[in-house]
Amino acid sequence: MSLKGRLQDDVKQAMRARERERLATLRLIQAEVSQYEVDERREADDDTVLTILNRMLKQRRDSIDQYRKGGRDDLADREAAEIAIIETYMPEPLDETALDRLISEAIAETGAAAPGDMGKVMGVLKPRVFGRADMGAVSQKVRAALGNS
Repeated sequence: MSLKGRLQDDVKQAMRARERERLATLRLIQAEVSQYEVDERREADDDTVLTILNRMLKQRRDSIDQYRKGGRDDLADREAAEIAIIETYMPEPLDETALDRLISEAIAETGAAAPGDMGKVMGVLKPRVFGRADMGAVSQKVRAALGNS
C-alpha cells in the first residue's frame, strides 16, 4: 500500500477511534500532500510524500527549539507529539554501521578520492539513505571520509 493510501486509512481509523490529536496531525499531513498535488499538478508518489514528511519533521524540530527557548513547553510538547506520529510513516532509520558501509560503498563506486568529489558521492548516497538518515550528518561523515582518504 502506498503511503498516501495508508494515510487515508489511518485518518478513517483515527476518526472512528475519536483520537483528536492524531487525527489533527494526519489531516495536516494530508493537507501538505494535497497542496503539493495542487501546486505541481501531479499525483504525489511515495518519494514525494517522504520528502513532505521529512520537511514537516524538520519544521517541528526547529519549532521545538524555538518554543523551549521561549519557555513554551506546552507548545513544544505538542510539536513532539506530532513528530512521533509523523515518524511512524518514515522508513526504518539506518544504524551507524549500515550508514558507514553505504558511505564506503558509494566512495568506492564513484572512485572519489578528495573532498572535491563529495557531490558525486552524495548523488549516489541520497536515494539510498533518503528518509532513513539525517542528510546533514551523512554529509559530515562523507566529508570526514573523503578528508581522510
